[in-house]
Amino acid sequence: MPLPRTRPDFTADERSQLVGWLDLQRSIVQWKCEGLSDEDARRSVLPGSPLMTVAGIVSHLRWAEHCWFQVLFLDHPAAGNPQFSGVEDADFTAEGIPLPQLLAEYDRQCAASNEFIATHALDDIGRNRAYKAGSASLRWILFHMIEETARHVGHLDTIRELLDGETGHY
Repeated sequence: MPLPRTRPDFTADERSQLVGWLDLQRSIVQWKCEGLSDEDARRSVLPGSPLMTVAGIVSHLRWAEHCWFQVLFLDHPAAGNPQFSGVEDADFTAEGIPLPQLLAEYDRQCAASNEFIATHALDDIGRNRAYKAGSASLRWILFHMIEETARHVGHLDTIRELLDGETGHY
């Protein structure tokens, strides 16, 4: 179930603000996909970036959540995550996966990330020593995921307007 588009309270504690801002960006991803056909979700409108499609961004964000919270922080196996396949930008490819399925997978991954976030302290350090980023604190990862998701929300704004003229900001 997609998250509501609400900002965290002005006086909320640090954890509530970090998760709240990340959840807001995640919900905007879902909003930017509303009413979009599967065909348009795969249409490339940026000649220099053929993988930068709505479907590609949703796929990438799903795998970024998995990468940072499960693989790098918890040191779970990277199996299945295309970011670790050795193929550049493989996480942006979502051939044969309908947009509603991509969004459902993203939603489930975000929920799993939030369950994990709730059980760890912001100062906890990642466990995966195979990668330098595996030693980041949960706080650092949350800031990074806010930045990562918000940057791609900006891409979705632009792509959606170029696809069908749909605009809107929060």
